[in-house]
Amino acid sequence: MGAHAGVTAEEIRAIALPLPRSYEVMVRGRLKFRVGQIVWFSFSHDQTMIGFSFPKEFREALVEAEPEKYVMPTGSDLRFNWVHARLAALDPDELEDLVVDAWATVVPRFVAREYAEAHGVEDQP
Repeated sequence: MGAHAGVTAEEIRAIALPLPRSYEVMVRGRLKFRVGQIVWFSFSHDQTMIGFSFPKEFREALVEAEPEKYVMPTGSDLRFNWVHARLAALDPDELEDLVVDAWATVVPRFVAREYAEAHGVEDQP
């Protein structure tokens, strides 16, 4: 891939859609993924930024570690377990972990555990 990383909405969709209980919706022209009524992943209108479910208590450390990649949410989104990222800065190699980890925050523990076991993923404590 060379110096240019970056990922596309299609690459994310290919990971997000097959996840158990995950489905895609368009909300006011923005692509989002939900489990039940909970949005766990969304794109900006121009699809240059994403927002995804991420534990609030680790968010600042994530943003501080890689500010070129991750951005704090603004306004009312700050009260949610949520963080933003620039698609162009993301590495395709980290994409699956990012998407699956976000999804795992909104499904019941046993669903995430079954998925992890079926896919040989290390389960988080």
